[in-house]
Amino acid sequence: MKEIGIGLLGFGTVGAGVVEGLQKNGELMAGRMGIRPVLRKIADVDLDRDRGVKVDRSMLTADAASVIDDPSVQVIVELIGGTRVAKEFILRALKLGKPVVTANKALLAEHGEEIYKAAEANKTEVFFEASVAGGIPIIKALREGLVANQIQSIYGILNGTCNYILTRMEQERLPFDQVLKAAQEAGYAEAEPSLDIDGIDTAHKAVILASLAYGFAVPMKSVHVEGIRGLAPEDIANAGAMGYRIKLLAVIKRVNGEVEVRVNPTLVPHGHMLASVGGVFNAVMVAGDVAGETLYYGRGAGRSATSSAVLSDVADVARSIAAGARCHVPLMAQGGKPPAIRSIGEIKSRSYLRLSLIDRPGVLALVAQVLGRNGISIASVMQKEARSGEHVPVIVVTHSGLEKQFQAAISEIDRLDVVGAPTVRLRIEDFG
Repeated sequence: MKEIGIGLLGFGTVGAGVVEGLQKNGELMAGRMGIRPVLRKIADVDLDRDRGVKVDRSMLTADAASVIDDPSVQVIVELIGGTRVAKEFILRALKLGKPVVTANKALLAEHGEEIYKAAEANKTEVFFEASVAGGIPIIKALREGLVANQIQSIYGILNGTCNYILTRMEQERLPFDQVLKAAQEAGYAEAEPSLDIDGIDTAHKAVILASLAYGFAVPMKSVHVEGIRGLAPEDIANAGAMGYRIKLLAVIKRVNGEVEVRVNPTLVPHGHMLASVGGVFNAVMVAGDVAGETLYYGRGAGRSATSSAVLSDVADVARSIAAGARCHVPLMAQGGKPPAIRSIGEIKSRSYLRLSLIDRPGVLALVAQVLGRNGISIASVMQKEARSGEHVPVIVVTHSGLEKQFQAAISEIDRLDVVGAPTVRLRIEDFG
């Protein structure tokens, strides 16, 4: 049986999972594909650490370039991470005409267009199923399964760390800092968690999905990003009382010919499927004009889920080599003018506002006047009983308004002398 030689760059958690997967199911893959995947070389800066898998010592090297240049290696699997060295290695492989499999979401979000163009120029391909949502085959779904659809929207819970934190905050009524510490101790959050809890990791994934969905490179700088840092238990409890659950959501839509891409904590109705996604799990809902809504659910990170996605890409490479042709839909649209990115100020949504107001007559009317002057109408108000003269939390749910209207209104409200703390605002998603 014909063989395909694999060169692995990065022998960390996921890299070890890829090696383990090949050792366990390499023959199964060969039987299904008609071509045997064979690991030829592994490059890593640490050649001595125990990864829990055994490999021939002669396969290990600290010289990644030698792995890329080796003629017995037909495909490069990049699992180094980061955006500088990994980019250099990927471009080197592509210039040699070698297909690349990567899980590097940050690199693709920030330099994807350059990498895709390099692959096209050298008549080879880049595969990145593992870059978004771990073991969920969302890249394949967008690139192939939904190729006959105009993508109307994508909603994604794409970060297991944040979803775990929000789930425990809701179920156990614990404060954010306490749950974050527990997530770190359980291995669900990094020691330095900013990339996850500030929404950047989710934004990287949203950029990749939006670029695939609409066929052009979406700039990372065009994405509005808010994380869950410091989210208060009372807001989670208030949302629950109103029939919502808070999720960190990637929202990707095409609206009047423009593309909207944002990441923010969002009130999701309890009855919606995304509201039921708990713990470290991920889910992506895609609406196409032909297929309608489709939902993809599973583990979004971890050694096993991510290595499974990497190996599915290796299988795709093997099939392409066996067929002697590139078998995939191009990553970027062929011709045509790309749609404009909608600015954050023009995005419309309903909102949850938690205000700290002095409990005395006329105060709520004053707030309503400010909202009204800025084109925002009130849908409902919730206030718990309190003694007159104290600052009390008042929950206002609004009808739909533009982001720039909310920004102007909240700025004006927070300057009022009856306000005791900055207004908390969370968006509400009605899903059409």
